[in-house]
Amino acid sequence: MKTHANDSKLGSIRDYYSATQLRSDRWSALREAAEGLHRHGVDGRQGKKLIATAEALFEALEPIERYWAFPGAHAFDHLRRLLHAGNIEDLSIAVRRVARALTSGAYRRRSIPLGADEVDSEDFEDESSLSPEARSLGRPYFEVLIVDDVNEHQDRFLRHSLMRMRRPEDPFIYEPVVVPSLEDALIGILFNYNVQAVVVRPGLTLKSRNELPILSQYLNHFREDEEVDAIEPHEYGPEACRLIAKIRPELDAYLITDRSAEDIAGLDLGRCRRVFYNQEDFLELHLNILRGVNRRYKTPFFTALKEYSRQPTGVFHAMPISRGKSISRSHWIQDMGAFYGPNIFLAETSATSGGLDSLLEPRGPIKEAQDMAARAFGSKHTFFATNGTSTCNKIVVQSLVRPGDIVLVDRDCHKSHHYGMVLAGANVVYMDSYPLHEYSMYGAVPVREIKHHLLKLKAAGKLDRVRMVLLTNCTFDGLVYNVQRVMEECLAIKKDLIFLWDEAWFGFARFSPTYRQRTAMGVANTLRETLRLPETAETWERQQAELEGADEETMLNTRLVPPPDARVRAYSTQSTHKTLTSLRQGSMIHVNDQDFKGEVEQAFHEAYMTHTSTSPNYQIIASLDVGRRQVELEGFEFVQRQVESAMAIRRAIMTHPLLKKYFRVLTAGDMIPDGYRESGMESYYDPAQGWTDKWSVWNQDEFVLDPTRITLAVGGTGWDGDTFKTKILMDKYGIQINKTSRNTVLFMTNIGTTRSSVAYLIEVLVEIANELDDLLDDASKMERRSFENRVAALIEHVPPLPDFSRFHDAFRAGKDTPEGDIREAFFLAYDEDNCDYLDLDETLIERLEKGDELVSASFIIPYPPGFPILVPGQVISPEIMTFMRALDVSEIHGFRPDLGLRVFTPDALAGVIKKLKGEE
Repeated sequence: MKTHANDSKLGSIRDYYSATQLRSDRWSALREAAEGLHRHGVDGRQGKKLIATAEALFEALEPIERYWAFPGAHAFDHLRRLLHAGNIEDLSIAVRRVARALTSGAYRRRSIPLGADEVDSEDFEDESSLSPEARSLGRPYFEVLIVDDVNEHQDRFLRHSLMRMRRPEDPFIYEPVVVPSLEDALIGILFNYNVQAVVVRPGLTLKSRNELPILSQYLNHFREDEEVDAIEPHEYGPEACRLIAKIRPELDAYLITDRSAEDIAGLDLGRCRRVFYNQEDFLELHLNILRGVNRRYKTPFFTALKEYSRQPTGVFHAMPISRGKSISRSHWIQDMGAFYGPNIFLAETSATSGGLDSLLEPRGPIKEAQDMAARAFGSKHTFFATNGTSTCNKIVVQSLVRPGDIVLVDRDCHKSHHYGMVLAGANVVYMDSYPLHEYSMYGAVPVREIKHHLLKLKAAGKLDRVRMVLLTNCTFDGLVYNVQRVMEECLAIKKDLIFLWDEAWFGFARFSPTYRQRTAMGVANTLRETLRLPETAETWERQQAELEGADEETMLNTRLVPPPDARVRAYSTQSTHKTLTSLRQGSMIHVNDQDFKGEVEQAFHEAYMTHTSTSPNYQIIASLDVGRRQVELEGFEFVQRQVESAMAIRRAIMTHPLLKKYFRVLTAGDMIPDGYRESGMESYYDPAQGWTDKWSVWNQDEFVLDPTRITLAVGGTGWDGDTFKTKILMDKYGIQINKTSRNTVLFMTNIGTTRSSVAYLIEVLVEIANELDDLLDDASKMERRSFENRVAALIEHVPPLPDFSRFHDAFRAGKDTPEGDIREAFFLAYDEDNCDYLDLDETLIERLEKGDELVSASFIIPYPPGFPILVPGQVISPEIMTFMRALDVSEIHGFRPDLGLRVFTPDALAGVIKKLKGEE
């Protein structure tokens, strides 16, 4: 692409993380150039400069626009001809309408006239200001990608033939866009988020003629995994369908072929919805496209709840608020009715009939909604929860773990897992994550650590008792496991091991091809396929021969291969409300367990009954149903924009000279040690080199960093993370965040993050930096020294993070392996006579350093960091107490400052040991 002098103010292509951002900004710039030409004319230096700018922008947009139905290639060529003809007034009007429609999404709701003699309603009323009610009246819009190498005349014929089939009663409206090749189809579905269906015709070719680097990067991902160049011409159609399903499994594909049914029947067509044999039945194709989209658009429970709310009923059951009667009859709470509106009360009931369903025994619309969620998230079974993921975690643990089972647990996982271990009576092996001392946070558990514990338990003859591995993916700070590697290597040691992946913060990951490969359900489905392959058995047998008699160190240093008869048993719990659209506490449990039906189902339902309310909130269930609809139809678009927003924040902070003085974005190099980054990638963005393609990194590294989370080191401001969060961001600027550490704050983008929100955050950070500059400019020598001391305390003098010490012998069955009976310790503390309290002072540290064995009687959970630094039955180490004393936080759950640290008395511990030895 040509560059021009003014291109610097737009930023070069290297500055853009995605072609979507580039497209948006280039259209805005083209509007400015066209309006400038309209004001100043085409003559003179200014006019010539603007013409050159417009030409450059048309050149930049031309290869991009061929993948979109609006404004479409033909309309785009028309605009370009207006520039060449000097028809600047018409150009200005048309470009303004296109740019505005792209920004507001108006093209999704109505036809946008581009002629100057045509009236556009948005010239008088801003469509973006329409109410949600007004927007909901229109028919949802999408685009259909037709893959066929045709000339311009045939292109028009295809598009117009399909558009003529549209009828007023159709529930949706769509526009077709035609691309010539298989590679263009892959670019199109990755770039154009409006595409909901792909029609693959016999005339497609293989290679794309589009050479724009920012678009070709979309193809590079799959050239690494797929031998695209080796595809034979007769395979183009079927392979296109298969690759579409691999990249975006939610899309509908339709294959039009001239091959025989016998040839097609044995091929992998992905999720091809229908095959048409050499016919031009556009009406049938049209009806299938609408039916396919409607299959995802359906919301069984939300629809049933809306229908129920419209029925006239007499309420003679519990819940006075049902139908809003207790509010409408009140003289004192009318403001509640005004605030929420009538529908939420009309849809409130305790009934499970009348078209509704029971969450505890679903057979109607809730069951259908859960089945549709299973399809959307790639699971075999999905269950809704209205009590949050804390409850989901306890349900899964209770259904899978029996008293005495050994469970390997990520020590800094969410506290609900620790309590779940207590309820289930598990013997817990706590695994340590690698520490990030400098930032007062933990990373994730290396696969070597997991294998070490499994091999140690195997050597001790306890592998048969090992039931499950429990890990958090991704972690709160954004560290993502190589899920396939973890599962494969663990199954190589114990072939029926169960995995519980806490994906509370990772529900959105299913809807991005890059993320999907590191999700529990995505990997479970991949393993189901790969374990059946003959080469898997051959590779396993060869490795078994090589490792015969190998010691533990050799096993730890080898990438282990699972046996072909390994069982795929994966569970994930997701906080839908945290990362997708759902009311608070809306969560899901996803199951992909080959032994679920035969071994787990009954226990699972009992656990579900144990922890699920008999009065679940119907509004939460409905929001889960609608949230599933959204991600199946626009999850790809929203996740793409979410990542783009986060990348924009990274680039803005890393390139702003003032922000760099006080803030630093932590990169993958900061948060993931070298040994876990096989790719060697240090950062997603480098001011000198531009963007790093994250696909290859996500393919190979043991850990990767979720780009939607930006950990900002704020120690350079002199404020600790909690103060910066509360006193500065929240109280002063109204910016809300969840997590901090001693010297960092975490900014999380989500599917609702806008570019305006990103701009506001950057403005706030710049204002904070300017105020610090002013403060230091006027500071006295002593004030400056005080500031430097505070910074040093936050950056240089950070207390080291302690490892898990061990369970006391009273709660262990032996000393050869580390598992501990956390339930015994938890309930032992119920008797106050078994406990004592110790002051958290130097005397306590001295006692520990001298070798006194003190044992925690409680969970001790400081916020931040928000995970237990002590659990019941754990021996207290001097390192843990030093860390705890150094914490400057307002909340430490389980610790009472007025009494001190709760520990077991020596007599209580002695009594348990006697019981273990059978002396009582």
